[in-house]
Amino acid sequence: MRVLFVCLGNICRSPTAEGVLRHKLREAGLAEQIEVASAGTGPWHVGKPPDSRSQRAARMRGYDLSAQRARQVAAADFNRYDLILAMDQSNLRNLKLLQPAQGKAELDLFLRRYDGAVEEVPDPYYDEEHGFEQVLDLIEQACDRLVIELKGRL
Repeated sequence: MRVLFVCLGNICRSPTAEGVLRHKLREAGLAEQIEVASAGTGPWHVGKPPDSRSQRAARMRGYDLSAQRARQVAAADFNRYDLILAMDQSNLRNLKLLQPAQGKAELDLFLRRYDGAVEEVPDPYYDEEHGFEQVLDLIEQACDRLVIELKGRL
């Protein structure tokens, strides 16, 4: 099973979701069965680590994002991954435009699928530190539900 999180630049929301889900899968004993990655729809930050504010907020909760490097979504991702989860409507629209006709990946909004109360993970890039905390709150809750679904799919 393979899961890909996608946001705009792959330096805030999607690497945070990747780090949180990896951690929760390790805790659940599923890390060897599920591959997790993240990417951005834009090319601006390719090769760069996650935003320092994202890393700091994550580290304070026990998640390490330091080894991650931003990359851009590729056409091959739609056949490599089973589930591609966008952080907001704009990225979901961009993914649908990029998706090849034969792409097998299931596309959805991450929070619409696993939160229900909120559809989009807000972009904290232009926000203060509290925005990164809010993003973590949303992602942690949704990842708990995602782990339950992934267990059921295995």
